[in-house]
Amino acid sequence: MSTIKVDTYLTRGGASEIAIDKLKGASSAGSMLVVGEGGTNTINLQGGLTKAWADGTNSAGLDNSFNISGGTDNGTGDYSYALSITLANAFIVGAGSATDNADRNLTLHSPTTTSYRINVYNQNGSVADVSNKSMICGDLA
Repeated sequence: MSTIKVDTYLTRGGASEIAIDKLKGASSAGSMLVVGEGGTNTINLQGGLTKAWADGTNSAGLDNSFNISGGTDNGTGDYSYALSITLANAFIVGAGSATDNADRNLTLHSPTTTSYRINVYNQNGSVADVSNKSMICGDLA
């Protein structure tokens, strides 16, 4: 195996731009570290990525999504989203919001390695059927 070491790569036009199809770290897990904005702290690239997101309608349909294979309307303000990927475990972090410009709360719960569920509530605690956005982070299997 050959190794190429350079300090700076420039295209013929002088731009420091590289077009590639795949990146893989040198470790056995293929892990890559990215240097943060301050130049000293690093973050694991794979661990820091959003793994899936849904731009859901008020009936669990999808206006747009990433790594979501479909949605289910479980009742008023209660939606499930199936992942088209498999997570390593159900220890995920999620966030979301209702998208109708009203004060609403969205909770993410019941995560598995292949799905998650959300509920949308009005400020008074009643459930609401409205469009929503949600995303999850976690480790891929």
